[in-house]
Amino acid sequence: MLVERGLQVMNFEVVGDAYAIASNYLRKTGAIADSFATDERLLDIIVRMFQLGEYNRIRLANRAIAKFEAGVSA
Repeated sequence: MLVERGLQVMNFEVVGDAYAIASNYLRKTGAIADSFATDERLLDIIVRMFQLGEYNRIRLANRAIAKFEAGVSA
């Protein structure tokens, strides 16, 4: 699904898939709580990388996991 925000178009499917992959891994490792709540820090990392031009969901998830575990905010 594409959503237009001003001049920017964001593909929520790519961002959603990347978040699902990364959050599933981080929940299994115990890095984030095992709940249905969205981890805002992880989502922010993924959205910022998407806005910078990374559109591959696997690469987004892997880089977001690395940044999250390193304690980087974005």
